Amino acid sequence: MKSRPENFGLNLVVIRARDARGLARFYSLLGLEFAEEKHGAGPVHFACDLGGFLFEIYPRSDSQPDTSATRVGFQVSSLSASMKAMALTGTRVLRQPESTKWGRRAVIVDPEGHRVELLERTVASVA
Repeated sequence: MKSRPENFGLNLVVIRARDARGLARFYSLLGLEFAEEKHGAGPVHFACDLGGFLFEIYPRSDSQPDTSATRVGFQVSSLSASMKAMALTGTRVLRQPESTKWGRRAVIVDPEGHRVELLERTVASVA
């Protein structure tokens, strides 16, 4: 893998949802905390600052592109607890929790169709 330029990093991911508020509530079950925002004449949307990286959910209308093909991933402190919270909502699970070289991971589908990878780093994966 090539090294990246100095001071280069991902700082923003935006997904769109028919029910942006509902999707923010869904992600809050994973521990994300959203603030409602509106910039100028733009739409009300939801933003979560993950230590300098912004994850935002904007409303989607017929005139805007569908982002459901976007796959996002979050590192969680407990995959078991996260999966338990998702089970309470009837969330579709694409890949059940499994051990990988990166840690324990699972893939779910959010209410708007985005695939979401949940990763719990394990001692073996950190080494």
